[in-house]
Parts: sequence; structure tokens; C-alpha cells
Amino acid sequence: MTREKAPRRPRAETPKGFRDYFGAEVTERKAMLDAIAEVYHLHGFEALETSAVETVEALGKFLPDVDRPNEGVFAWQEEEKDWLALRYDLTAPLARVAAQYRNDLASPYRRYAMGPVWRNEKPGPGRFRQFYQCDADTVGAPSVAADAEICAMLANALERVGIPRGDYVVKVNNRKVLNGVMEVAGVLDPTDPAKFETERGIVLRAIDKIDRLGDAGVRLLLGEGRKDDSGDFTKGAGLSAEQAEVVMGFVSAKRASGAATVARLRELVGNSVLGAEGVNELETIATLLDAQGFGADRIELDPGVVRGLGYYTGPVFEAELTFEILDEKGNKRQFGSVSGGGRYDDLVKRFTGQAVPATGVSIGVDRLLAALRAKGRMGAEAAGPVVVTVMDRDRMSDYFAMAADLRNAGIRAEVYLGNPKQFGNQLKYADKRQSPIAVIQGSDEAARGVVVLKDLVLGAKIAENATLEEWKDRPAQREVARGDLVATVRQMLAEG
Repeated sequence: MTREKAPRRPRAETPKGFRDYFGAEVTERKAMLDAIAEVYHLHGFEALETSAVETVEALGKFLPDVDRPNEGVFAWQEEEKDWLALRYDLTAPLARVAAQYRNDLASPYRRYAMGPVWRNEKPGPGRFRQFYQCDADTVGAPSVAADAEICAMLANALERVGIPRGDYVVKVNNRKVLNGVMEVAGVLDPTDPAKFETERGIVLRAIDKIDRLGDAGVRLLLGEGRKDDSGDFTKGAGLSAEQAEVVMGFVSAKRASGAATVARLRELVGNSVLGAEGVNELETIATLLDAQGFGADRIELDPGVVRGLGYYTGPVFEAELTFEILDEKGNKRQFGSVSGGGRYDDLVKRFTGQAVPATGVSIGVDRLLAALRAKGRMGAEAAGPVVVTVMDRDRMSDYFAMAADLRNAGIRAEVYLGNPKQFGNQLKYADKRQSPIAVIQGSDEAARGVVVLKDLVLGAKIAENATLEEWKDRPAQREVARGDLVATVRQMLAEG
């Protein structure tokens, strides 16, 4: 007789590139999202929540043109019909919504959206396949006043969540200026936009790496190419030394003031009509921001910002945190970018056939949380609930009544629902929950109409190194009348 093989048990592990979030992490993220939403709402933006699933056709330019379009996204085919995918970001769903409901929405349409997005990419340290985005966009406003407003709102949002002035800077540039420089450099033909498209893509990616590779590394990518430390070779744009010099002049065009930067950019774009238009738009943005009190200490013009995505058509912006942190090897480095965005006037056109101006920004909430934790402004262990212990199983209604009284007073509380036989296990549970206070009432205390309140925080301190005077001043355990339960717990919590 053969024995049946036991069914294989599933492995209890998180899929590669994903992670689980517990307690304080979830609470901190929600608090941050709520704070940012307040800023967006204050500026007149409305909330929008779209499906986590979009058609691959709607995602469009975000995906490679392959027979199975799931490179970069998590996609599947619906019964030999449409391909569907988890949303790659929050911008593509907005473009679809703006087109689908264009006759019902006010124009301009100002919306903010928050939620997880998914990318089918190789995970790495700190790089996950699911992460949160927090976007705000204006659809239907052709004026760069909308871009200036987005930049100002971004600065306000960073300060609202705890990034003070001096610890961040919002950098603003314009892709039209860069295109004008490329026209001067001979890698953009206004009469044939498709010409030199590959070379321009390499130039964009090269400039975007200026902080990491420096001038020398970018020059290599503008020319024949660059070999990294591992020996991998990246093909360059094939620009001549003269052409590369024009592009590098753009990258280093930043001056001490916005006016001086604008003047230098005017020199670089020469006779390019598109480039001159971009410089004028930057000048307008600077004027509007200055009128609102946003100086260079908060928002600055910086030609080094290009943003990698190809759909940007005008102003682009990026929020960078300027303080230093220690990396995995203990070396100091700047934290870097936590937000980016820009103008994308052609995205909605894919659905309607008509040009619809749009601009917006996306905040990387998880990166922003990581930055605040690195600065010690978040990540402290959050206090757990007050735990009402169970001494007599037949008096559960009394214990639930105590918890209800505490909750009705706005104090987080719970009744211990494990096996109450070993009282020590109840206190161990309270410690693991980071509970500040344990409420104890046995039959003797109930007969006398009192409860015992055990200060678990002070008790831990006494066990470590509290002095006798500290213990006498605040005993770790108090007996109070049942009617004084709420007031005494509130007082103990206030004493910390």
C-alpha cells in the first residue's frame, strides 16, 4: 500500500520586489498623505480615485511595442481580447479620465490622486515593484501659470509634512529650452521631429545622470559611449566635440540668480524659435513665483533638470532634498529627488485627437517617508493601546465596559482576548504591543470598586536605570477608584 504524498505547503514569504507594511509605517504614510491632501485641497484641487487596472492600450507610450506587452508592467490578456495591466503610474489613468469625461468635467480640471502603482521591473535595494504615488495635475490650462502653481504647491506640501526650508529645493527647467539647444547643436530638425530621435533620447538620459556621472561621464555618453566600473558599455549619442560642447553649455547654464540664468539660456538657444519660447516661459514662471514670495531658497531655475520621460513638452520640475544621510557603506551622500513632474500637452491627445494642455507633479511618498526617518523626524515607536487585562473570565462584560469608557474618551484601548490563564503572558503581550498602561481588576479589586493601573513605560525604566526618587515620585503601579479610570489614564498618558 503506497502512502499518499503530503501536499506541499506554500512558502510564507513576500514575493520578490514587494514588501509588507506594519503598524507605525502604515499610520505614518496615511498621516503624510492626509497632510499633502490638505495642501492640494487648499489650492482648489479635487480628489480622484481610479481603478488599479487599465487597458494596455490606455497606457500607450509607457510600454514597449512587443507582441506580449507586459515588459515593465504586470499585464494579462482578457479571454483573447483586450490586454489589461496594473497601472504603471497615476498620470496615464488621468489622461484616460480627462478624455472619457471631458463633457462632464470643469475645464481646467484640477485633480489629485494617491495610491499604489506597480512596475514589472528588476527590484533592488530600496526599489520595489509596488509603491505609492501622490499626484496633482491641471488639465486644460495652457498658461505656464499652472506650472508655477504646481511648483509653489509642491514647496508648500514638503514644508507641511516636515521638510523645513533649507532642507529642500524645487528645481525648474523647460524642455523647449533643451530642444532649442539641441537644434543649435544639430540634433533636432524642426521640420522633421523624428530625425535624430534616438540621439536625443541618449542626450536626455545622459544629462539626467549629471549628478551621478559628473561632466566627464556625461561627455562620454554624448560622444561614443561610456564603460562603467563593471566593464559594461553604454552606447553614446555620437555627437562631435563641438556638438557636445553646446549641450554641456546648457547643463552648466545655471547662474547666481534666475535673471542671470535666463540671460545665459537666451544666449545658448540662439535663433531657435522653440528655444526662445521656452526661455520666455521660464521667465514668466520665475516672475509668478517671486510675486508669491517663493525665492531661490525654495524654488530655483536649474537647466540640469530634464526628467527622463519622453512625454514632457514644456516646463519640468524636480524637488530635491539637500541634507546628507549615510548610505549602506556609511558614506555621506545627499538624499536626492523625492518628487518630479512637468507639462505634457500631448498625452490626452492620444484619446481625443485634439491637443489638451496638462501639467502635474508626482511625490514619491515612500522616499519622502524614508527621508524623514533618516533625519529622525519619523520612525519612533508609536505607543500601542491601553490593554485591559482579564483576571476573571466570567467578568468579560466589565472589562469591555472599561475599554468602552476609555475609547469614548478618545483613548485607544483593547481587552486582552488571548488565553488569560497565565497573567504574565498578558503583560508580555502588552509589552509587545508597546502599550503604555495595563488595566488590572481582579475579584478583590472589583469588590472594593477600584482598578490597578500599571505604568508599563515607567516600569521598564525602573527595570533599567530609574532612580529610587523617580520611582517614589511616580510609582509604576497605581490603585484608583473605578470611576476615576478615564481621568487617571489620561493623566498618566500626559505625563508620558
